[in-house]
Amino acid sequence: MNTSIFDISLQTLDGTSASLAPFKGQVILVVNVASKCGLTPQYAGLQSLHDRFHQRGLQVTGFPCNDFAGQEPGSEGEIRDFCDTNYSVSFPLFAKLRINSEPRHPLYATLIEAQPQALASGDPLLRDTLAKHQLLPKGQSDVMWNFEKFLINRNGVVVGRFAPDVTPDDARLISAIEDALA
Repeated sequence: MNTSIFDISLQTLDGTSASLAPFKGQVILVVNVASKCGLTPQYAGLQSLHDRFHQRGLQVTGFPCNDFAGQEPGSEGEIRDFCDTNYSVSFPLFAKLRINSEPRHPLYATLIEAQPQALASGDPLLRDTLAKHQLLPKGQSDVMWNFEKFLINRNGVVVGRFAPDVTPDDARLISAIEDALA
């Protein structure tokens, strides 16, 4: 794909047309989020990353998705209320999109093409749980589950992909963010 990550058409959670273009020159962490997932408490860690690194140029972005066992069933308003009430989320949240279902949103098509494999935490629990419930992704490069993270450098290049069980406070993610900010 020749499309710049900054040119892909998006919508904010309130339905306004958007893109990642306002974040040119910043480091962007793209995370697919869900409010009814065992990993949902990662919202707190994502907000902490935002608070810690935003002034240095990190932009955390949340992309709700219902592709993973229907764990983001709410409307955009319900998602906003949930995030505000439970986690005081101040980083941008975008409209729900498709990540592994067809048609896959162009943002995720671009991210996956740029970084086909995620760094796993090494803990087999998530993969084993997904396999047990027949929830593993169909494609080898598909996003595994909610809260997978893509790191984009200041030039719009995807420089990292982290499995859902790599938490926002994981040293490897923090190190990658610090390297991208340097």
